[in-house]
Amino acid sequence: MMTRLQGITRFDADGLGALQDDVLAVEEPLEIRVEGQTLVTVLRTPGNDRELVAGWLLAEGIVRNQTDLFDVVQCPSVDSAGNVVEVHLSSPDQFEASRFVRRVVSNSSCGMCSRTLIDEVAGGRGPVVGGFAVGVRTLQRLPEALRAAQSAFDATGGIHAAALFDTNGKLLAVREDVGRHNAVDKLLGWALFSEMLPLSKCGLLVSGRVAFEIVQKAWVGGIPLIAAIGAASSMAVETAQSAGQTLIGFLRDDRMNVYCGKIGG
Repeated sequence: MMTRLQGITRFDADGLGALQDDVLAVEEPLEIRVEGQTLVTVLRTPGNDRELVAGWLLAEGIVRNQTDLFDVVQCPSVDSAGNVVEVHLSSPDQFEASRFVRRVVSNSSCGMCSRTLIDEVAGGRGPVVGGFAVGVRTLQRLPEALRAAQSAFDATGGIHAAALFDTNGKLLAVREDVGRHNAVDKLLGWALFSEMLPLSKCGLLVSGRVAFEIVQKAWVGGIPLIAAIGAASSMAVETAQSAGQTLIGFLRDDRMNVYCGKIGG
């Protein structure tokens, strides 16, 4: 369930309060276990959990394609309330949990420069395949198309969306979540299960701002163009440049900023 009702007291401009029901976006923890070992617990909006887990595993480099996954099972126990997912790999003997390290950059003074982190993320990965051209007018129509597909946002006003689109601006898949990065992971998982990787013929649209982690996930997915309704961070631009991607921000009100890369006519 992506939303739930919450009783509130709503005050108007005259300072008068009234009891009403409001709709909230659900946020719950999801524990990801690989071969019986817990790797991480993420906070997400329930829905498309198998896609979320598969996309997260792909982005972290634990799997590279669908054949690396034997099964992704949501635990049905009452205690977990469906908030635990077990991952079984095709080659479990090659998986060592002790080698799994999730780097967390806590703040701008952590001592790690962006260039070092980008080089680590690249890990020998080359630039994405080019040739994905989208016209200006097509790009300008995307925010309206995404907004029309955001059913959970309509209800709550507090949830993000990410979408994959083709060169004609057709939305191929849309996913919503309280976390921007989770919505992107769900798309990557959808693509992995659909055997569409790499996504060299797709663009990525996100409803908010775009930072390093979203560009990194798009790089892993082979996505050549990223467009955001909001701003782009400096590290997002640096990463997109390293990946050979086109990065667009402030795609709204018939305007856009192209930070790097090229778009069609």
